[in-house]
Amino acid sequence: RFPVDAAQRREWIRAVNRLDPWSRQAWRPGPGAILCSRHFVEADFERYGLRRKLRRGAVPSRFPRPQAAGGEAQPPLESPQQQQQQLLAAGRCSPRRVANILRELAEKQQLSEETVSLLQAQFSADLPCELHSWRQMAEYSPEMRQFACILHLYHIKAYDYLRKIFPLPHPYSLTKQVFIHSWLSNNEAAAGFSNDIFLRLQEKVERGEQAYRYCALMVQDMPLQKQQEWDPQTQRLIGFVDLGAGVLDADEAPLASEAIILMAVGISSPWTAPLGYFFVNSTTGHLLAQLLRQTINKLNNIGITVLAVTSGTTARGAETARALGIRIDPERIQCTFQHPPGSAHSITYFFDICHALQLIRNALQCFQKIEWLSDTVRWQHVVELAALQEQRVLEPCSPKSGGPGREESYHLKVNLATLLFSEGVADALEHLQKLGLASFQNCSGTVKFVRLISRLCDVFHGRGPYSRGLKGPLLAGNYTKISHLFDEAKSFFVTLMDSMGRYVIKSKRRLGFLSFLLNAESLKWLYTNYMCPEGAPSHHLLTYAFSLDPLELFLRALQQACGSSVSPTCTVFQAAYHKLLVSCSLAPGSPHSSGSGNMSLLDISLSRRRDLTLGSIRAQYNPAPGRTLATEYPYCAGLLLPGSALSNAVTDLSLHAQSVTCTAGFVAEQLASDLQCEACLASLFESDESRLRCGSVLYIKKLGGVSLPSASMYHITSILEQVLNRCGKVGESNKNTKLWHLSLEQKVFQELLGESPLFPTLTNHLFDGELCVNNHYTVLVKEITRCYLNIRTNYAEHLNLKHHCGRHRLKRLKGKHLFPSRLGSCQSSQSHTGS
Repeated sequence: RFPVDAAQRREWIRAVNRLDPWSRQAWRPGPGAILCSRHFVEADFERYGLRRKLRRGAVPSRFPRPQAAGGEAQPPLESPQQQQQQLLAAGRCSPRRVANILRELAEKQQLSEETVSLLQAQFSADLPCELHSWRQMAEYSPEMRQFACILHLYHIKAYDYLRKIFPLPHPYSLTKQVFIHSWLSNNEAAAGFSNDIFLRLQEKVERGEQAYRYCALMVQDMPLQKQQEWDPQTQRLIGFVDLGAGVLDADEAPLASEAIILMAVGISSPWTAPLGYFFVNSTTGHLLAQLLRQTINKLNNIGITVLAVTSGTTARGAETARALGIRIDPERIQCTFQHPPGSAHSITYFFDICHALQLIRNALQCFQKIEWLSDTVRWQHVVELAALQEQRVLEPCSPKSGGPGREESYHLKVNLATLLFSEGVADALEHLQKLGLASFQNCSGTVKFVRLISRLCDVFHGRGPYSRGLKGPLLAGNYTKISHLFDEAKSFFVTLMDSMGRYVIKSKRRLGFLSFLLNAESLKWLYTNYMCPEGAPSHHLLTYAFSLDPLELFLRALQQACGSSVSPTCTVFQAAYHKLLVSCSLAPGSPHSSGSGNMSLLDISLSRRRDLTLGSIRAQYNPAPGRTLATEYPYCAGLLLPGSALSNAVTDLSLHAQSVTCTAGFVAEQLASDLQCEACLASLFESDESRLRCGSVLYIKKLGGVSLPSASMYHITSILEQVLNRCGKVGESNKNTKLWHLSLEQKVFQELLGESPLFPTLTNHLFDGELCVNNHYTVLVKEITRCYLNIRTNYAEHLNLKHHCGRHRLKRLKGKHLFPSRLGSCQSSQSHTGS
C-alpha cells in the first residue's frame, strides 16, 4: 500500500511518475491504492522466516522506462509479449475475443443470455482482443467505455471477473470527477445523469447551504412506446437502450420500453432535484440497485450524503431492496445497507406508502375478513359504508324558551372523497353502529384496523414543517408517540390471521404489511442516528421525502409536457424532459422546483390515492354513475328548513335569496362529484356546528331536493350574482368568450378582498399542504367561481326547464334568469335587480 506518511508518499508518487490519462495531471493514488512488489529491488525487503516484509523507508525503483532515483535508466521488466505469455501461463488471460468469454459466462449462468446477446450485438466488431490495447487507457475508444459501463451496470460480478483479465477501470472510477463528463453523464436532456443539475447542487454545497448536505434518493420507471426514429440533429437513431454511455443501436439491439428516473429530495428542507434518466428494455432489481449505487457515488463526490432510498412497493422494488442487502423478514428486519460496501456509512430503505396501502386494500378485499385476537376486520363493513345511500334522519331538538320540542330533519350522506384508511371512515363506522344500523354492528375490529393504518399514513405523509399532530415532521417531541404507534402496529400485523388460521404476514399478501414494518424501522434508525446525537445534521425530518410523491409530481408534469395520454416515444420524452429541466429550480418550496407547475404535493398525494376512496369502492361494486343532479337545474320552490345555522341573509325567504341558495347548493353538488379532498368537500355544505362531525358521514339539510350550501358557499355565490348582474349589460356575442369569464373572475376576487374569512372549517386543513397562495383555500374559491359562471352564462346548455320538485313547477318566462317562488311562478332576475 502507498504509505500514509506524507513525505514518503510523495517519494512513491514521484518514483511512479504516472500521468492521469483523463485530466493530464500528475496521478494521485486513492486511499486503497497499492503497488506491485515487482517494482522494488530485493534489498528493499526484510525476511522473517517464510514471511517477507517491505523495509521502512523503501522507495519503488524498478520500472520499464522511467528514470530511477539515481538517474540511471532501468531495463524493462518484460516485453508486452512476455507479459501476455506469463498471464496466459497463469490462466488469467485468453487469446479469444471478449465475446467468447461472455459466452462462457452465460454457459456458467454467471451472465444472462439477454445481456450476452445485447453486448455481442453491440460490441462484437468494435472491441480489441489484444491485452496491450486495453492497457492503453488514454486511448479507450467510445465503444470500450460504453462496454465497461454497460457490463458494470448489468452484472457487477461479471465485470469483476473480466477485470482480472483486462485492465478495466475500478468501479469507483466510473463516478470519479474525471469520468463524470464522458462515461455516465450528459449535457442537456440526453439519457444519463444530468451534468447541469449536479453542478448546481455542487455549487450550493460549496456555498455552505446546509439544507443540501443530506438528501433522500428515489427511483421510479415510466413506460415508453417502442419506436425507432431518426434524429436529424445528432444524425443518430433514437429509441434504443441508453444508459448514459451511448445508445445501443445495433440491428439486434432491443428498443427501449421504459425510462428509469432518479430524483434527490431534501429531508429537512422541501427541495427536489431530478438527477437523470435511463432508457432500458426491461428493468430488473439488480439494474436499479446498480443505478442507485452509481447515483450515491456521484452525490458523495459533490459533498451530498444520501440517508435514504425509496422505491415502489412492487416485486421489482422488493428485488431492488434485496440486491442492496435489505432483509424483509418480520423476525429479522435489516433496514439499512452499507455504501460503499464495507464502509461505516449506512443508508436506510423505504417502500412507497401509497403502493403499500393498495396492497393492504387488496389483502383485505381478497381475505374478506381478518382475525386479530378477539376482533375481526371485515371488508364488508367498508363496502356497506361506501354503498350507503342518502337517508333522511329525524332527531328531536330540545325546546327553546320554554316552547314545545320539535324534530330536526337531516339527510345522512357519505362523503365519497374520504380515503378508505382514514379517521373519517373509522368515525363514520362507529357512528353508524351507534345509530343501530344492522350492517354496521360488530364493526369494532374494522374500526381499530382502519384507525391504525390511518395513523401510520399520517406519520409518513408529513409534507411541511407547520403540519400538526402525526402529520407534522418527525421531531424529538413527538418521537415517543410515534415509536409507541410503530410497536403497536408490529404487534398487530404479526398476529393477523385469515379465515383459515394462517398468518397474513407469511402469506402471499404480506408485502404491504412488511413495507410498513420496514419503513417504521428505517424511520426509527434515522431518528436514532441522525437526530439524537450531538451535532446531528437535522433536528426534524419531513417524512414525505420517503415517499414517491415528489417524483410522481415530476412524472405528472413530464406526462403533461409530452402532450399525449399514451406512452411517449424516446424522442418525445427527451424533448419534454429538456423542457422541464430548463425551468427547474432547486430552491426549497419553489413551485417549479421539479417542473410541477401549479400542482402541490398534497394534490398529488390525493390523486395517487384516488382508487383508495369510498367513491372508488362504490364504483367498483356499483359501476352505474351516482350523480343525483347531472344536468337538471335546481330552481324549485320550497321553504328553508327552520333552525338553520346559516346567516340572516340565507334565511331570508325572498325570491332572490332562495334562488341564490338553490344555485349555491347546486354548484356544491356539482363540485362534490369531482373534488378529491374530503375536508374541502365537507366545507361546501351546511352543517350544524353543535353536532360532532362524523368523518365521512355528513349531516346535510335540503331545500327542494338540493343540499343547503354552507354560509361561505352562499356568500361567494351572492357576490358572484351581484357581479354578474352589474356586468350583464355586455352584448350576447361577448359573454361566452374566455376574456369575459376572466374579467368576471377578477371582479369577484376584488369583491371578496377585505371580507370576513371564508370556510372556517378549513383553518387546520391549510397546514396539511404547502403554505403558499395557491393552496386548497384559494383553489376552492376559484372552482366555485368558475362553476357558477359556467352555469349562469351557459344556461341554455345546463338548464332543464321542465324540472320539477313535488307540486312546485317552473315555467319559462321572457326573462333570462329564472328564480323560484313559493307560489310556483317564476320571474326574471331583472325584476329583482333594483330591490
